[in-house]
Parts: sequence; structure tokens; C-alpha cells
Amino acid sequence: MKEKIIFTHGLIDLAQPRLGTKVVFKTDDFFASANRIISPLDPVFKVGVFDKHGKWMDGWESRRKRTAGHDYIILKLGKPGSINKVDVDTSHFNGNQPAMISIEGANSNSSKINQFKWQPLLSKKKTKANNHHYFTVKSKNVFSHIKFNIFPDGGVARLRLYGSIAKSNKLKNKIINIASLLDGAAVIACNNEHFGKAENILAPGKAKNMGDGWETRRRREKGFDWLILNSLDGKEIDKIEISTHHFKGNFPSHCSLQAAYLPKSKNSKKIVNSSTKWKYLLKDAKLSANKVHMFKNDLMKKDKINFIKINIFPDGGISRFRVYGKNV
Repeated sequence: MKEKIIFTHGLIDLAQPRLGTKVVFKTDDFFASANRIISPLDPVFKVGVFDKHGKWMDGWESRRKRTAGHDYIILKLGKPGSINKVDVDTSHFNGNQPAMISIEGANSNSSKINQFKWQPLLSKKKTKANNHHYFTVKSKNVFSHIKFNIFPDGGVARLRLYGSIAKSNKLKNKIINIASLLDGAAVIACNNEHFGKAENILAPGKAKNMGDGWETRRRREKGFDWLILNSLDGKEIDKIEISTHHFKGNFPSHCSLQAAYLPKSKNSKKIVNSSTKWKYLLKDAKLSANKVHMFKNDLMKKDKINFIKINIFPDGGISRFRVYGKNV
């Protein structure tokens, strides 16, 4: 049976807290904290759980509005960027979801949100109970703040803002980790992420547990598992760091890395198809349990790269991945 490839096209959720995103204003969150709307975890429903205000809900929920206007929250993105797709998730909100939602954006270094000039990102859209609502955003502008409007009131479980982090010119010609999620690296495709998202390996710091890494299911057929990431433009690649922290009985036997320099506009499917022919950045590197592995690059020292393929044999999990080179 042909394996199904998961395409993320280099988009990441700019609303996730590990990028530094936070709620900086809300009109009301009487029933459920506005901070829950950006939780990276899937929303849950707790049967029979109530707090002093009413039914406990895993999301943001305002009280029933008895005055003119509508409720909204403002997010300060930890990393400014452009937004391509939106997921408004009303899971478990059934009868208390908003009638409609809309989204606006602003780009400002100021903390005076009452002076922001808001640009429309998504016009008013109807919402349904207990449902994911996916929308495409046409604007290519970079935003630092997002205003999420609900009409007139109600609850939303999660807000996902999929896009790309704006690249910083301050990193030019410096030796950095070109595979850092915080600086704009992102996964474009992988063949499996059954137990943990591929994007996790690009995150900062040490993984909290196995769920905070990339882990595939147990392979029962021939082959191996892989992911492809879109890194920052790099050259003079020196050190490679692969961590298997928390993976003690399920780490890969070994791994290899392939890399290439390709146009960023190239189709994701074509990138995946061409990846089998990329040059090796690292070959047959043996991995151990619960350990940080450091490797030296001797194969592509002079090459410029912006795409990296990680092959793990035959399956398993890794928690973090870093590649150090000069950003160009």
C-alpha cells in the first residue's frame, strides 16, 4: 500500500505560545479564559465539571452579551509573520458558539493597542457548533497583532493562524541554528507523525517529554520514515545536533541527512520527489537512547542549503534537531 505523505507546506501556527504569542486584551472571558484559545493541545470536554461561573469549557467563552457591540480578543504574535490559512475550532461548543467571526491584523511596535490601524484579514463568516472552520487569507502583509472578533458573544475552543515567520536581517552572515522554529524554519512534509508532530524537533529548548518530539508509528513494512524541512539559507555547515531525549526504547537505529538549495517557490510535491537525489549531509549516523548526539559535517562543507531531509531507520522518535552554519 502506498504511504500517504503529510504536507504542511512550510506553514506553522503563529498563534502557538512557544513562539511567544499571548493574549494581550479581551473584552470578556467570564466563562472560560481567553488564554485557552491558543493552547497547543487539542480541546477536551470534561463531563460534569463546573467552576464558580458555570460549566468548565476548554477554550475562550464570554458571557451572554446584554449591551451593544461584540466581543473580541487581541493576540500579540511572538514572531511577526504573514498568515495564509486559519482554523477557527468550536469543538465542544454546542449552543454557545458565536453566530459569526472575523479577523483583523496590525503591524506595530507600540503597546498602545487603541492606536493600532487594523486591516481586514477575514470578513464576517458564519460559524457552526462543534466544528473546524478553515479559511484562506489572501493578504501577504506581515502582522505583529491579531484581533479576533466574535459576534455577538460565545465560545471558541482554539484559534490556529497558519503562516510564515518574517525573516530577520539581523541574522545575516552570523553562525546560527538554521533549523530553528523561532527564526522561520518549518517542516514542509513528512511520511508519518503518529505519536508526535514533526515540527516539534525544530522547537527551542529541551523536549518536555516524548510527546514534545517527533515520533512515528512502529513500521511493519520495508522502508524508513522521513521529514523535509525548509531551513534558513545556510552555508559553511559545521555542527549537527540530534537529540533523542526521552526516547529510551523507541529511538531510531540510525539516521541520515540529505540537503539541497532550491527555489522557495518550488511546489512541495516536487521537492519531496526530488529529495531522493539530494546530496548527503550526514550518512549512517548511529543513534542511542535519551542522548544528545553531536556530528561534524564533512560532506557538504562548501555547499549552500535551504532544504534538509531527515531519514530515520526504520522508525521511532527524535526530540530536537539543530544545524549550525552561516545564515546568508
